[in-house]
Amino acid sequence: MIGRLGGQLRALPGTVIGWDLNAALGLAAALGIPPPAAAELVPIIEAEMVRKLNEQMER
Repeated sequence: MIGRLGGQLRALPGTVIGWDLNAALGLAAALGIPPPAAAELVPIIEAEMVRKLNEQMER
């Protein structure tokens, strides 16, 4: 699921701020991922993704 969210980034000029969480939870539901699991895991993964992408853009 996470690999399919690349086009759902929220960004400001020069920085990534996260995924569109409505889209992420909708995708999880469509894939049959239980909503409580998605609600717990997506924000944790999102935070790491934001940190890494912004780190790469700073270089």
